[in-house]
Amino acid sequence: MSKLETPYYFIDEKKLLKNLKVIEQVREISGAKSVLALKCFSTWCVFPLMRKYMDGTTSSSLFEARLGHEKFGKETHAFSVGYSRHDIREMSKFADKIIFNSASQLEMYHDHVKGMKLGLRINPGISYSHFDLADPARKYSRLGVLDRKKVMEMASLISGVMFHFNCENDDFANLAKSLDYIGIKYGTLLKKMQWVSLGGGLFFTKQGYPIKAFCAKIREFSRKFGVQVYLEPGEAAITQTTELVTTVLDVVHNKIDIAIIDASLEAHTLDHLIYRTTAKLAAPAPGPHKFMIAGRSCLAGDVFGTYNLKKHLKVGDEVRIADTAGYTMVKKNWFNGVPMPSIVVRRLNGKIDVVRKFGYEDFRDNLS
Repeated sequence: MSKLETPYYFIDEKKLLKNLKVIEQVREISGAKSVLALKCFSTWCVFPLMRKYMDGTTSSSLFEARLGHEKFGKETHAFSVGYSRHDIREMSKFADKIIFNSASQLEMYHDHVKGMKLGLRINPGISYSHFDLADPARKYSRLGVLDRKKVMEMASLISGVMFHFNCENDDFANLAKSLDYIGIKYGTLLKKMQWVSLGGGLFFTKQGYPIKAFCAKIREFSRKFGVQVYLEPGEAAITQTTELVTTVLDVVHNKIDIAIIDASLEAHTLDHLIYRTTAKLAAPAPGPHKFMIAGRSCLAGDVFGTYNLKKHLKVGDEVRIADTAGYTMVKKNWFNGVPMPSIVVRRLNGKIDVVRKFGYEDFRDNLS
């Protein structure tokens, strides 16, 4: 590992397998199928392992849907906040389900996809999110249909519905209450449907989550309304599987010691900048030495966080940013022309596989 050139995203398949085993357990006990949310994680070099435990993929665009179809296989669920005519024409060639965000788009395109399994996203008016930015039920939300009467009018055109109303929800009691609410408000509709997606954002692979109660609730919901339940795990599938491995390039001092690493918050872990959260470290271990860890871009706020570390950092030391699978590689960018981290996988057999390196040509060809 020490011979690998940093920075690189390091995916550990053994850690990934731990999450996948939980997903498999949920399917076996509850009957719910799980489709990977590609908006969170699209690194297809580990799809051969993931497809053994998951039922397919779900997407937010034509390109994601095509990637899922080509690289993951199994079921391909297509969703988009707004389809173009071209999108629909292409999606119809390979998607197993096409889910519309609005009644108007369903009305506009349903004649183009007759005979396919169509769905409609419903906004139940409730949600769970720590951030307004990610809250699907925020004021003036454009995500899903709010008008229950309109949804009922469209019921004959669809075979299923999607309720994506959670974000990092690890509160089972909240979820159970929400499912009861949805059952009461939309029970008549659900009994007309063949399937229902409960979306993503359910953190059921978190240590200590009440899996048995979760499975029982999902099974009860499925049986009551006679629907196949789908879950759309993103973070739940890949949490705690990946680290961003970096090297200290310089140490400067401005009232605090600042270690500058060969990666960038904005370019390589953008969600921390967007949501103003602090990255967690996998290494060095905690200790008495206070350091700010900062990126190498010109952005003044390119800062991963301030930490108390076991060792006093110096040039050449390794720093590992923890839990960097979700919403990182799908959002990485070429800001400042900072070198893109390679993608490295430790396979189940222990083999280290350098899957992808990025060079100047990739930066150059990103634009024109």
